[in-house]
Amino acid sequence: MGSREEERLLEDGTIKNESLGPYTGDGSVDIHGSPVLRHNTGAVCCERMAYYGISTNLVTYLTKILHEGNASAAQIVTTWQGTCCLTPLLGALLADAYWGRYWTIAAFSAVYFIGMGVLPLSTLVSAFKPPSCAGSICPFASPAQYASFFFGIYLIALGAGTIKVCVYSFGVDQFDDTSPTERMKKSSFFNWLYFSNNIGACVSSMLLVWIQDNAGWALGFGISTVFMVIAIGSFFSGTVRYRFQKPGGSPLTRMCQVIVASVRKLNVKVPYDSSLLFEVPDQNSAIPGSRKLEHTDEFTFLDKAATVSDFDAKSSNFSDPWKLCTVTQVEELKILFRVFPIWATLIVLSIVYCQIFSTFIEQGMTLDTRLGSFTIPPASLSIFVMISVIFLVPIYDLIFVPIAWKCTGHERGFSELQRMRIGLFVSLFSLAAAALVEIRRLEIARANHLVYNTFTLVPMSIFWQIPQYFLVGAAEVFTYIGQTEFFYDQSPDAMRSLYSALSLLISALGYYLNSFILTIVIAVTKKGGSPGWIPDNLNEGHLNYFFWLLAGLSLLNLVVYVACAGRYKCKKVA
Repeated sequence: MGSREEERLLEDGTIKNESLGPYTGDGSVDIHGSPVLRHNTGAVCCERMAYYGISTNLVTYLTKILHEGNASAAQIVTTWQGTCCLTPLLGALLADAYWGRYWTIAAFSAVYFIGMGVLPLSTLVSAFKPPSCAGSICPFASPAQYASFFFGIYLIALGAGTIKVCVYSFGVDQFDDTSPTERMKKSSFFNWLYFSNNIGACVSSMLLVWIQDNAGWALGFGISTVFMVIAIGSFFSGTVRYRFQKPGGSPLTRMCQVIVASVRKLNVKVPYDSSLLFEVPDQNSAIPGSRKLEHTDEFTFLDKAATVSDFDAKSSNFSDPWKLCTVTQVEELKILFRVFPIWATLIVLSIVYCQIFSTFIEQGMTLDTRLGSFTIPPASLSIFVMISVIFLVPIYDLIFVPIAWKCTGHERGFSELQRMRIGLFVSLFSLAAAALVEIRRLEIARANHLVYNTFTLVPMSIFWQIPQYFLVGAAEVFTYIGQTEFFYDQSPDAMRSLYSALSLLISALGYYLNSFILTIVIAVTKKGGSPGWIPDNLNEGHLNYFFWLLAGLSLLNLVVYVACAGRYKCKKVA
């Protein structure tokens, strides 16, 4: 849309604009630090084929090559996935405080590449290559073989997580919030970014998983490394057209300053008129790269940090943030407190999502994987998560949003909070579908006397798993895209990488919580000599009980989320 369309939207009152002009109004600059023209720059994102080429089939490598048990492999995968979502905190702190998002991506691309390069070597060099099974006897890998493999995947966790948080924020930085047309395009960007990521994941699930299972792990890991090289090259190729946000200093330091200043003024009374609270007179805030935030009447104790005491007034010393903070700085911490309940209630969805890398695959490994003369790798069924996203994102963005806009008056169809609620509800059905498939699988296994037979597949097609995968993808379209947009929109300007990291930290805690639940389930259900719910031979277990347990937790979590979302107040930029 051009300037005429912007004017039409303004006249209709659909969108309010803060600043229309040739330059961006959000403080972004080019690679040389100069202001940038809106029409000269745009968004870019890095493909994630390399990452999915490793993560999608990792549980298969652990069970078939490193000879781990089902429960152990599921724990290793979810712990590693959790680490991939924990390392973004490091990237966020470096990007927001010191390096900026571009240079953080550049630095950790090297770490990512080294990790990708280690994995093919761990399958080629004899000293690092795990031993093969001799009949039914599968020897454990040596410490050196474990070390080489885990060194590679945890370098990938460091590089991938650190880069991912910066790529998301850096991509959205290419849109100016002060322009109504760019603000609308930014909303679509979140949908299409997720769409492109799932295109990459889809290719990995179809191509790389088949290569790993049929042509060898060295070739599969090697192709993933090539994808990483292409991704790095395409990122650097757009450097001259990027928009850059200046680092605003350590967000953790600023939050600590607010707390310390509030405690120091414990006995100081906050003025009734919020306009008397301290704020710099300039148009921009005292925090580099950040717009001012309006005062809110929540967590009023923190307002003491922005209250000008008699001592402050007499000394005229307004430059020490450990004694006196601006309203914007105080509001940064308030936003974090307001976001926390929403953040906490989204963790359970990550538990659902990580099943596609663990228990769903283990369930599929017991089913009939034949399609004519072709054998379907169980991990490849995760492609239906990607297909679901690829199918639903265009429908949502191009058809559903305009229709919902007319009904709700919201420019995005639904608010991010409403969108996430829909996704949490849909996730319940994915677990129910998985439980029903498992009930039927156990019935067939018992009817064919396969309960104590570990190596014979149950005569039930693996394609019965498609609905559970598809529903996980549908939940992603609503909740994961919604939460990415929510955390970016609600974050203060100088803390956007940190809030993106918080969004990814949800996944990390979900993976770790899943590992914890698995540990408890295994310990409790194996008492008295029982094989437990998730034994190495699933025909002896009750994986369906585990899925129903997760469904119950998800339902309880949805109720809590609805209560928290109903009380949430969005941030306001001054």
